[in-house]
Amino acid sequence: MNAVHHITPLGKFKWLLKREYWENRGGFLRAPLVAGGISLLLSLMAIIAGLFAAHRAAKNGDLHINGVNVNGLELGMLTEHMTPADMVKFGEGMNVTLLLSSAWPFITLAFVVFFYCLGALYDDRRDRSVLFWKSMPVSDTQTVLSKLVGALVIAPLLAVAAAIVTMFGFMIIISLVVLFHGGNPITLIWASSNPFSIAASHLAWIPVYALWALPTAGWLMLCSAWARSKPFLWAVMLPVFAGVIVSWFDLMKLSGLNNGWFWGHVVGRLLLSATPGIELAYRSPTPNGESVNSMLHGFSPSVQLAGLANPELWIGVVVGALFIAAAIWLRQRRDEI
Repeated sequence: MNAVHHITPLGKFKWLLKREYWENRGGFLRAPLVAGGISLLLSLMAIIAGLFAAHRAAKNGDLHINGVNVNGLELGMLTEHMTPADMVKFGEGMNVTLLLSSAWPFITLAFVVFFYCLGALYDDRRDRSVLFWKSMPVSDTQTVLSKLVGALVIAPLLAVAAAIVTMFGFMIIISLVVLFHGGNPITLIWASSNPFSIAASHLAWIPVYALWALPTAGWLMLCSAWARSKPFLWAVMLPVFAGVIVSWFDLMKLSGLNNGWFWGHVVGRLLLSATPGIELAYRSPTPNGESVNSMLHGFSPSVQLAGLANPELWIGVVVGALFIAAAIWLRQRRDEI
């Protein structure tokens, strides 16, 4: 007799996650990689243009550093007189540059997560493939949760991987530039910056993002499960229209708050919480927050994880969980547009 192998609920969920990845790998994987590649190409073009302008200025005697006329771009000679304080400032500048060089995949992530959640439960009703999936031995709860994990875990994880690859690609480019101009990239670039700390910060950010983005993901998936047409308009216009009504009649005065609070903590949280970095706007201000060092400290792994203690985050988690529960309920009762 042939043994019958039963698939466990965990096995089914893993299978559903694989399905989400393979059906959306263009947005999950290729989009952040392409964005990172474009940023590297633009950076390379900017570096080449800058080097061309610097060489021409040096040739014409128009390049001056600390009041000294420079006739060449020998970086070894230009950096050998840097003081330890100068190297610290240079390292901080390098870290900011590396942080910015890894930003493009995260910009792409915001659009990917928004439109993926918006179509997650609407598209299969529109093309009636929902009837096929309902015939499979998986529950609507498992299906909805797999799409949620795809949006808030798989997509940001792949975006972080693309961002880290982009950052190290940028470091390789500038290292080659330094090497070809008489500098030592090991001491000037790699030793003065902290790329591995930035990579760790990106990884530590993933759980913060997953929780912070839950209200937006839940709201979009609720609209995706509910709307019979044009889920984008329903998802965007309902919060915006509510904000207009509240501002028009000045309703927030009844609770002692201003209208800006409603736009920031209700409309903004519903529509923009899946935007990477938006959580920074809800942090308490830190002393000397405008200094480069303070800004870099704000992106450290410890500070990223400390964001889990923000009450605003957990209020959003509760609201997002209620939206997801409603989306599951609608999924169980709606098969077609």
